[in-house]
Amino acid sequence: MSLRGGDPVEIGGYPLEARLGSGGMGTVFLARTSSGRPVAIKLIHQQFAGDDEFRIRFRQEVAAARRVSGAFTAAVVDAAPEAEQPWMATTYIEGHTLAQRIAEKGPLNGAELRRLAIGLAEALRDIHRVGVVHRDLKPSNVVLSPEGPRVIDFGISRAVDQQTLTMTGRVIGTPPFMSPEQLQAPRGVGPRSDVFSLGTLLVYAATGHGPFDADSPYLTAYQVVHEEPSLDAVPVALRAVVEPCLAKEPEGRPSADELLVLLRDLPADLGGTDTNGVGAGRTRDMITQHHLAMRATPAPTAPAGPDTGSTGTPIGRRLRRRWRPVLAAAVAVAAIGGGVATLKTGGFGGNSGGNKGNSVAAQDAALPDGFGPWRKTVLGGREDIPDELRCVASGDALFCGGGSVVATRIRASDGSRVWTVKSPGVPVQGMHLVGATDDTVLGYRFAAQDAPQDPPSEVVAIDTHNGRELWSVPSGAQSKAVTGRTQDALVVGSAVVTVDASNSRFEARDAHSGTVAWKTPFPAGAQCAPVPVGPQLFAMCATNAEVDALEVRHPTLYPVDRASGTLGRPIAVDGPAVPMGVADGRLVLFQVHMEGPALAGYDGVARVDPASRKVTYSRSAQTYAGTPGMADGTLYVSSQTGLVTALDPATGRKKWSRQTGVEGASGPVAGADAVYFSSATGRVVALSPYDGKPLWTTDPQADGLTGEQGASPRVTVAGRAVIVAAAKNTLFAFDAQKPPKSG
Repeated sequence: MSLRGGDPVEIGGYPLEARLGSGGMGTVFLARTSSGRPVAIKLIHQQFAGDDEFRIRFRQEVAAARRVSGAFTAAVVDAAPEAEQPWMATTYIEGHTLAQRIAEKGPLNGAELRRLAIGLAEALRDIHRVGVVHRDLKPSNVVLSPEGPRVIDFGISRAVDQQTLTMTGRVIGTPPFMSPEQLQAPRGVGPRSDVFSLGTLLVYAATGHGPFDADSPYLTAYQVVHEEPSLDAVPVALRAVVEPCLAKEPEGRPSADELLVLLRDLPADLGGTDTNGVGAGRTRDMITQHHLAMRATPAPTAPAGPDTGSTGTPIGRRLRRRWRPVLAAAVAVAAIGGGVATLKTGGFGGNSGGNKGNSVAAQDAALPDGFGPWRKTVLGGREDIPDELRCVASGDALFCGGGSVVATRIRASDGSRVWTVKSPGVPVQGMHLVGATDDTVLGYRFAAQDAPQDPPSEVVAIDTHNGRELWSVPSGAQSKAVTGRTQDALVVGSAVVTVDASNSRFEARDAHSGTVAWKTPFPAGAQCAPVPVGPQLFAMCATNAEVDALEVRHPTLYPVDRASGTLGRPIAVDGPAVPMGVADGRLVLFQVHMEGPALAGYDGVARVDPASRKVTYSRSAQTYAGTPGMADGTLYVSSQTGLVTALDPATGRKKWSRQTGVEGASGPVAGADAVYFSSATGRVVALSPYDGKPLWTTDPQADGLTGEQGASPRVTVAGRAVIVAAAKNTLFAFDAQKPPKSG
């Protein structure tokens, strides 16, 4: 929609391109950052700018949106809540809203409906985990992006720990999608109000109408509070999950975490509606019977404490005990309806596994001396930076870095810390640890905001034995724009190759002494990133124009002489493409499928033979969306919903595909006869690399956002020990032959 007369031409320095829509509170425009990234700017209507109560609410919206920025929401880019006319800029999410999709094509069904349900439940879980209640979950606030559903508009959300505005009796929301308590006492709603709204949203997605439809909002509100939902047209398997979400009392509903348990166990096609009434009646009867049985059974009491209710029963324990049979009933109905350690980091090759066999870890793989399962939190300069650690193993030592930590040495046997070097500033997302040699570990340090004289980012070399800083050098940060991978520095043998601070040349140094071996400028008009190809080094370059436009579609590869830094003859690649690793001596690149400016997934492979300089291309049968990785000569893509697909790097053909319970996992990491995937929560799944058969899965170990795409692997293998990096700088380790029991 083009701009209209009277629309501003820019907001906050962002030039406007189009009007995306307008509502009762404001207008949303499409704009661009200086680097060309599209953003959506919400400009509040002028008549509300002088309303103090509204300004408070808008400040809360900005705060809530910042707090939940993650894989399932639109991240806040900039905001000016105190401006004469307040505004907020978020990442632009391309796609129709759920309301538009239903209006144009009708209800969803089968796998598409199941994916939506899981994606929205994940979004709700992550929103609630950071202490926010959305309070306006409705079809127009769900965008169906190519990467999955996104929840937008936190205009009436609030943080659980935030004092609610004293509004003069206003009921704010959309009645067909509001909970009974939101209609009756809107100031006191909690996370399970959102669960009710999600239940109504899933009914709408499956049928094209809500469970409480009436001719007027007043009658709709009455039905929400007093009447049973209309669910006859909902597939019976989904109905078993939706119905408890629509319980009139909040404590009768599952939490978002519990809801995910139900949704993951649903059949892929969800089955039919069972219009003869057999399934519908049994579903409701079973759940109702369990509710009645639990209400009739008094819960055991416990001594009163700070986390107990008036009965003296711990609140969390009481609700979990009460809900478990309902989960079991719903799952039952749904069922009826239907290694070798490496010193490299990043995603280029890396780990390799052992020989074939039936055991998860080969019998001859050893544990570090004195090993026992452990869990530790690594504290650095900034404890509020979550999920940023990554580790490499060397003998009995574990070197980790990222977030607020340049590097730390930890004993693999028990997790005890030997030394830590902190980083004062906020890191670039995805930049964790450069790597390690026998005597040196290399990490990134970021300058604090109050120290503008310091380099924004540096590569720092640290003595592995005592944690003493050896040398540091300012570093560039453009590799992700060129290669799609955040790797601006690279350990190659006993040397480290970096990109200088001006993003104009490569510099090679002895990793321990810092002595410069060579400096090589980038080709004219180009920016480059280092790419390892086995023992060889390549430069992947793109023109400044493509990098600035964030559209690298014609990358060029140059062999780099490791002794002199001299660039060889260029090899042109049809892109966009992401380097993944090496198979049969050839560099493997995943071909990226774009839909407009958005990454839609990966739809083929390109293989580069360094000797012949020949590039061969193979198309996949479909586009695979998710986080890519490579281990032991196999390509993998792990989707946000937990689906892992293995692909042949020579042909792009699917080897196998396996649905797991680890949403948004990064990986792969190869161990002995297993390949590991893990999410920010620390949940790990071990799969057979030969057919994808699940070997074991652990429970989550930390509260973290799942669904992040493109994250580097979080698992490190040290013999038979599996070390996992989770959110909030949490590390934990266990024996691969004795993983923590799930459930």
